[in-house]
Amino acid sequence: MRRLLSLCVLFLLQNVAAWSFSRRHKTLPNLSVEPVEPKAFPLQTPHSGRHFLPSHSAYRQPFWRFFSKHRGNARFTEGWYYRLTLEDVSFAIIISIEDPGHRPSSDLRLACIQVVGPRDGYIVQANRDDSLFWAWDRQQGLGCNFEYKPGYDKHVMKMQTNLSPEVWRKTVQSGFQILPTHFLGRVRGRDGTVGGLFDETDEVGTCDFDFRVVPLCGWGDVNGAQKSTAGWLASFEVFEPHWQVTMADARASGQITWNNQTYHFVDAPFYAEKNWGAALPTKWYWTQCNSFDGYQQLSVTAGGGIRSIPFGRKESLGMVSIHYNGKLYEAVPWTGTMRWKVSTWGYWELEGNCTVGDRPFEARIVYECDPDETKGLVFRAPTPDEGMVRFCKDTFEAKTTLSLWELEWDPATKSFLRKKGPPLIDRAQSTQGGAEIGGGPWWDEWERVSELKQPIRALLRLPVRLKTLRKRLKRRVS
Repeated sequence: MRRLLSLCVLFLLQNVAAWSFSRRHKTLPNLSVEPVEPKAFPLQTPHSGRHFLPSHSAYRQPFWRFFSKHRGNARFTEGWYYRLTLEDVSFAIIISIEDPGHRPSSDLRLACIQVVGPRDGYIVQANRDDSLFWAWDRQQGLGCNFEYKPGYDKHVMKMQTNLSPEVWRKTVQSGFQILPTHFLGRVRGRDGTVGGLFDETDEVGTCDFDFRVVPLCGWGDVNGAQKSTAGWLASFEVFEPHWQVTMADARASGQITWNNQTYHFVDAPFYAEKNWGAALPTKWYWTQCNSFDGYQQLSVTAGGGIRSIPFGRKESLGMVSIHYNGKLYEAVPWTGTMRWKVSTWGYWELEGNCTVGDRPFEARIVYECDPDETKGLVFRAPTPDEGMVRFCKDTFEAKTTLSLWELEWDPATKSFLRKKGPPLIDRAQSTQGGAEIGGGPWWDEWERVSELKQPIRALLRLPVRLKTLRKRLKRRVS
């Protein structure tokens, strides 16, 4: 009874505070309201909105928040990854929130942005105050303002979430604001290659970005429904962690300034994904490329690792998926097979096929870099026990080769074979492949065929079976 009374008093005080604020600060932008529309654009994927419960001052806390598992001691992190590929350099913007709203406060609570730039440059800015971080529930919208310019009351400004671009540029000294198609940021961080997150250092790096994005592919056919990257079960707490590619291919226009050098760009390749859960897998690899020579729209994303599933079990699985001319070719372990061979550093060989549905195919992709010339950048990722520590290694300079074949059923061999004639994609090339290894241990080459345990395999395959059944029924009726 005492707890219920406390909740009621808290709710009343929050409403009074919000009313008082709106009365005293009419000249400031209104307290931001999340969009009513569930989608910002037709290609928006599932899981584009937040999964954590913000503790930002602008949010009225629902009473059930106090009973959420994320309010207690359970680890939780949500992260967003964006890659911008220019002609001779690449940038990665990596944003994360850890243990938001924990009661009692978690030692690993953190709001963080990492930016990877030219020549493996690496800037990190972070704050233990998770209440600075806001995010939308239904679509991509998130931000965190670390510091405001002189003359602006930080207590007043902290009540704001998304601001108009003009107001944001005028008031924010350092921070970021990511909206569905507009990215704003002023990062004033430390050199991420040395020391801890909050060590005192004279090495200060800067990165300002201001650009707009036009999505070309979400996760699915351009004219079809957008899908969850890990299947429909990603909407439930089945896997750990979860993964969603939100923009498999897009084009960005604007500018980014890295340590006083400004890069202007128009229609540059852009890519976006996110993760959420207790932490990243214990061991994983990841590759991505959407800057192939001579192709207008070709993007490949592949990844695999060891993840947790119910009843304390783990499984090793991977996928390789291609968006080509508006169509998704998805090789996942519930509709085909996938194999990988990844070295300790410098070589990623991935093969996958799909033999279920109306678009059977086979794909092969290889990423290569010279380990002696391309050392890779070791940067931070969330871990279950230590929080944000150096846990993975990346490069944006992998030589990439991609081939894609259509398959057809052969009655003689009772198997799927490659169609006669040229492949759909014949050794497409790029020198700007993104490739990563993480977790560990990486003592030797990791070669595996993706495995998916039952009954999860059957459940994930259910939508495909239902689609096939509907087609058969439709043919019978007609």
